[in-house]
Amino acid sequence: KSRSPATMKKRPTSILITCEHGGNLIPPRYRPLFRGHEHLLQTHRGWDPGALVMAKQLAKALHALLFVATTSRLLIDLNRSVGHPKLYSEATRPASAETRREIFERYYLPYREQVEAHIAKEVAKGRRVVHISSHSFTPVLDGEVRNADIGLLYDPGREGELEFCLRWQKTLEEAMPGLRVRRNYPYTGKSDGFTAYLRRSYSVDEYVGMELEVNQKWATLGGRAWMNLRRTLVRAVSEILRDDTTENNAVA
Repeated sequence: KSRSPATMKKRPTSILITCEHGGNLIPPRYRPLFRGHEHLLQTHRGWDPGALVMAKQLAKALHALLFVATTSRLLIDLNRSVGHPKLYSEATRPASAETRREIFERYYLPYREQVEAHIAKEVAKGRRVVHISSHSFTPVLDGEVRNADIGLLYDPGREGELEFCLRWQKTLEEAMPGLRVRRNYPYTGKSDGFTAYLRRSYSVDEYVGMELEVNQKWATLGGRAWMNLRRTLVRAVSEILRDDTTENNAVA
């Protein structure tokens, strides 16, 4: 059910930061599955470079709860729904059903369930959860150069997400002229992912879920440029949330 922005702002906000692709670790038990696939673990297929440090900085600055995973997405992809053809990779898909089930129960379920339990608890307290899932994307995919520095993924049919990302884009572009910030690029916010899954359980005034996608060239570049970009992203979110808090108090 759609709600007006004014209605949404009456709920206090709870900030949640997650990072599903924070590392490329393979537990020793499953390393034999990756013989012949080791090289993939060092590529964008294995993890999202820069996403974890971005998630940690957001969580620290916003005093938000942080959930992260550092096992490789090639073991099992925590950002895919059950039944998705890419839930398992070419390394783990040929494993026995028993092994796949074991991976699912050891790594996928605990992560997803603890995030879901936290959101349910916050919503039950009457809070609106603002969830930012931290990711990064490879600068070039299949020979095509990605024309963006930052991607903000959301469902345009959900007012809170649309409003938040419009403001986030505007604030970033004002703070760093020339920064290429695009909405629902290089993927669409409605495609399969953890935020898309969670939207099905909560109304627009209970849950606002967005994926932050940062071009991996910034993490590769490193140094002051990468540090300044992270600081700018954090300041922009802080500004939006501060404005929302002020409006909440005015409504109250």
